[in-house]
Amino acid sequence: MASPTLRLIPLGGLGEIGMNCMVIECEGRAVVLDCGVTFPSKEPGVDVIHADFGYIEANRDRLDAVLITHAHEDHIGALPYLLPLIPGIPVYGPPYALRHIARRLEEHGQTADLRPTRAGQSFGVGPFEVEPWRVTHSIPDATGLILRTPAGVVVHSGDFKIEQSPVPGEVFDAARLRAAGDAGVRLLLSDSTNVDQEGRAGEERDVVETLDEVVGNAKQRVCVAVFASNVHRLNAVIAAAKKHRRRICLLGRSLDNHAAVSRELGLIPPADALFVAPEMARSIPRDELIVVATGTQGEDRAALGRIARGDHRHMALEPGDEVVLSSRVIPGHEQQVFDLINSLERRGIIVHHRRSRSGVHVSGHACREEQRELIRLVRPRAFLPVHGTRYHLRLHAELAAAEGVAETVVVENGSIVECDDDGLREAGHVRAGRVFRERGRSVEPAVLMDRELMASLGLVIASLPIDDEGELVGPPKVVSRGLFAHGDREGDALMARAARFVDDEIERYDPVGAEALEDQARRSLKRFFGRELNKKPLVMATTVSVELD
Repeated sequence: MASPTLRLIPLGGLGEIGMNCMVIECEGRAVVLDCGVTFPSKEPGVDVIHADFGYIEANRDRLDAVLITHAHEDHIGALPYLLPLIPGIPVYGPPYALRHIARRLEEHGQTADLRPTRAGQSFGVGPFEVEPWRVTHSIPDATGLILRTPAGVVVHSGDFKIEQSPVPGEVFDAARLRAAGDAGVRLLLSDSTNVDQEGRAGEERDVVETLDEVVGNAKQRVCVAVFASNVHRLNAVIAAAKKHRRRICLLGRSLDNHAAVSRELGLIPPADALFVAPEMARSIPRDELIVVATGTQGEDRAALGRIARGDHRHMALEPGDEVVLSSRVIPGHEQQVFDLINSLERRGIIVHHRRSRSGVHVSGHACREEQRELIRLVRPRAFLPVHGTRYHLRLHAELAAAEGVAETVVVENGSIVECDDDGLREAGHVRAGRVFRERGRSVEPAVLMDRELMASLGLVIASLPIDDEGELVGPPKVVSRGLFAHGDREGDALMARAARFVDDEIERYDPVGAEALEDQARRSLKRFFGRELNKKPLVMATTVSVELD
């Protein structure tokens, strides 16, 4: 008798880094695996981006649960936007992740049925038996998942690395995977982030030693910039502070949140005399303080960005102070990080980063040797690379094939992947896309296009006074933004000429009614600026009703 068919539908995270979200289906039931966001690279005004949940909403009656692997934003950040679409659905995840989910939902005025999981303890969800297993990653309480389904056993790596001497309590459970492999694994899904890097990701203990050395040799204030979620790194700073008799100041809302949850779970020491509040930090002698700040990617509004510009209300750095960028550079943020380093160095601040000093950071994602080790432990019949760009996914599939995996497939968001006795294959597509959020509201792509046009080409607005009959009753007024500086004589003269051109065109074509007048004004201005400036700014026209005596 043929086995049932397992279906996997990635809605985010395949073909890109971040925004992880996948639907897994078998025998008519389904679960959602992770639900994350990504952050804008060039979309003006956008706070976060998440997957289009249209497929999930259309199939909500078949959904049994949301499964969370760990607490990074690219795995949990979109839950406040998903859960209102499927009210009452249980969310399973490790305790550290659930604490952050609860806080995030509270910010949105929401609650949810949050059910904590424990590594090594199985639970049932519809036709699936789910067993979380411990992985080592750059955040506490990270897990992979073993799903026992009617179609066979599926192993999902989650985000992972394999360290030789990991942080206590965060040991990659190789024995559990080997046992799963011995029993037979139909399909392995694995994190592809660092598959283009040979060797291993590195050891957190090396960072502990490097930070200790930097702090021990520093003569003045030290600022360590970290990803807020990297509690292991925060503990390394705490160890250095205790050893070298310094106090610690945390700067950044997300860092405060992760520290608070970590204290609740006993992962870092309580907020005792070691920690100093931001408003008191300047009173601490410079050689007795370590600042831990967010802003590793050069974000303008993050703590380190404000410090670099000299406009942070609680903290300032001076020549001779030292900054440690204890993080990787996320693809797409290279120029921002370079500008941040340059800004700090110009002010006489010494900056340590991955290229200038080895050991200030190690990745939380497995490199090629660790990926090979995972495949050898699991010995799957089939392999689906996840969590990476198309380039990463292709490299990962090739690596799996070289390790002897018989079936591999490379797909992107929206693909339907089927796995059964007939093999692993791409079997169709569903709608997939991105939803842009600004202060919680969705922003249409057309709005973003207008913003990008305004930013790159400028904005021109024509105001047209009309009477009750829809006739133009006065000269148009044309103003611009982003074309000329305020008070620029050449710009003012050009706007006056543009207004006369619109007036002449309206007189020539004699449009009647607000809509016709606005349309004529827009077309006239586009021609005018195309001719005069050889560019096409965003053009708007509006009619204004005036009362005539």
